[in-house]
Amino acid sequence: MAEQLTALTDDRALLGRTSTAERVADILRSRVADGYFPPGTRLSEDAIGGALGVSRNTLREAFRLLTHERLLVHELNRGVFVRVLTVEDVEDIYRTRSLVECAVIRGLGAAPYALQGLAAAVADGERATAGNDWKSLATANIHFHAELVALAGSERTDEVMRSVFAELRLAFHVVDDPRRLHEPYLARNRQILDALRTGDRTGAEALLERYLSDSRERIVEVYRRRVREDGAGGL
Repeated sequence: MAEQLTALTDDRALLGRTSTAERVADILRSRVADGYFPPGTRLSEDAIGGALGVSRNTLREAFRLLTHERLLVHELNRGVFVRVLTVEDVEDIYRTRSLVECAVIRGLGAAPYALQGLAAAVADGERATAGNDWKSLATANIHFHAELVALAGSERTDEVMRSVFAELRLAFHVVDDPRRLHEPYLARNRQILDALRTGDRTGAEALLERYLSDSRERIVEVYRRRVREDGAGGL
């Protein structure tokens, strides 16, 4: 928890003088999406409020917003925890991703497209791979898909998918071999990028559909195995 709180202290400057629960929720959502808070982590009001320099009421409102987004869960007399996903959650996350991400590509106009964000995410992934930093590779992969969604130019879609991608990061935590999960998709990200560079929307969408199907099958397989091992209906 010490490392996470240090990172939040760095985020304190982002709040400025217009600190709001929404801004706090944005910071915590981003930290969940970047893997700082694993599923099941109890979030201390005192520690996090102190790190960000916000009041207890502001923090509680931020927790409420993130609970509504299904990233956190409040347990009576125990506190607020980062949510642990179920197999059904994972299936629904990928269903949503497929509906939104494929529709974004399908709805693009004529090339060229503003692909700088996608290219930067691929480059970040390549640097992470070179350093055997699989957590950073996972982050780069998620950023790639966030940049892909941003091609739609819709703030509403971006907002919806920020929560979906944060939930996705929670799913990644159950995978015991992150390299095996994330490394193959770096090359596939580049294939999608290259297809879009040539204006081949149909090819890019087909690549993305296979990508999401393969990723969903892998994550769901891991979840189901963990459920069997735990002998319960959840992780």
